[in-house]
Amino acid sequence: MIAQAQTATLSGIDAIPVTVEVDIQNGAPKFVMVGLPDKAVQESQDRVQTAIRNSDLSFPYTKIVCNLAPGDVRKEGPWLDLAIAMAILAASGQVPMAGLDGSLFAGELGLDGALRPIDGAVNLALLCRARGDSRLIVPIANAAEAAVTPEVEVYGVRSLIEAVELLNGSLTVTPFRHADAAPPRIEYEVDFADVKGQTHAIRALEIAAAGGHNVIMTGPPGSGKTMLARRLPTILPLLTLDEAIEVTRVHSSSGTRSGREGLVWERPFRSPHHTSSYAAVVGGGKTPRPGEVSLGHLGVLFLDEMPEFDRDVLEALRQPLEDGVVTVSRVTATVDFPAECMLVGALNPCPCGFKGYPEAKCVGAALCDRYLAKLSGPLLDRVDLHLTVPRLKPEELTGKPTGEPSARIRERVSKARDTQRARFGKAKVNAKMTPREVKEGVAMDDDCREFMKLVAGRLNLSARVYDRVLKVGRTIADLAGSPEVRREHLAEAVQFRGQDAG
Repeated sequence: MIAQAQTATLSGIDAIPVTVEVDIQNGAPKFVMVGLPDKAVQESQDRVQTAIRNSDLSFPYTKIVCNLAPGDVRKEGPWLDLAIAMAILAASGQVPMAGLDGSLFAGELGLDGALRPIDGAVNLALLCRARGDSRLIVPIANAAEAAVTPEVEVYGVRSLIEAVELLNGSLTVTPFRHADAAPPRIEYEVDFADVKGQTHAIRALEIAAAGGHNVIMTGPPGSGKTMLARRLPTILPLLTLDEAIEVTRVHSSSGTRSGREGLVWERPFRSPHHTSSYAAVVGGGKTPRPGEVSLGHLGVLFLDEMPEFDRDVLEALRQPLEDGVVTVSRVTATVDFPAECMLVGALNPCPCGFKGYPEAKCVGAALCDRYLAKLSGPLLDRVDLHLTVPRLKPEELTGKPTGEPSARIRERVSKARDTQRARFGKAKVNAKMTPREVKEGVAMDDDCREFMKLVAGRLNLSARVYDRVLKVGRTIADLAGSPEVRREHLAEAVQFRGQDAG
């Protein structure tokens, strides 16, 4: 008798449907599994057999052929265990065949039949919605995360025997249901209200948050670059439900949930060490996995000591910064990872950090040039805001904090984002405007046109930098509540290109 159970495997962050077909035949006891299983899936034979026996269920001691369709897609991970077990039990008559219809199963089995948490539960729920499956059965620890769509009933079970009783109708389990609830209150440990001085830098970060612009901060050690960057998420707008699902998809499939249940509602802040490898930052590996630039999707990717990163890693960020997507190509597959993050870089003016300061002798011009040469012109072209973060003056250092509360800044940023959403008709920021949208959204009068002509000539702006200045000017106008981009908005935008002009 042949039984079929539906499950899935992950390809990047996307769930790929897999049909588990089990045929029980007469013959010597043997468990044959086909359909390109990886090592973890092959080992499920022993886990499933032991879990069924230890759950006081009957494992058929005869020939069992298990096929994982489609046969040309490699199946990875232990979360196929539950579907394989349910297909065997259905084929042996211990659960009704009809109970498998319209259901998708995913879970790793322990030897005692307990179900362990899996990665990618939210991706499985989205697959169920796309396929029209009405029921998703997952480990209890993944149920809250998977309940993201009203079309799918999510059942969280603790063990194999609970899953069997659910299908047999002897166990009543209330499904986790999707609800358009407000996001939980997010408490930050840091706040811009604690900052002393650095008014210019705080203003730049407010503009960056409002328009989704990339930022590079240059300053000596101890000037507050890292401190400012870590406070940037506190002024970003709260995630919408769709955005929270997007962020959770990436973190869930990569196994970086750290035991948290439900959706990820915090804006990501990723700060990889400068010794991180290419695959760790950009994404990749034998089995492609998202890197830090994707884990920072809809949040912040902070590169401290930016010139200390490998040059190949920095250059590989150019395409994600432009397109918001990382494409990883391997012999077996090509995978796309989302990467709509804000890049924030911090660097010293030289390797020693004391260029232009009298208390220490700088290492010399040649080493300084070599240090800064790690940041190529094409990469710097993709950064909208370049600012210098000086050391605090003695009176600022000994005085009280002068920063504005993050909540107040976030109100202005959220209002500017709402303006952009209304302009584009969808969730899009000014930093991602196309050339046509720049032309339509930044309608310059004669005064603005003459001003930008003068600036482009004096600073020798490239076409890309020219457009980015206009985008920053549009964001400044949005923060000011101005429908038109005026000369004063463009003048402030130009200030942030002063130290790196085209």
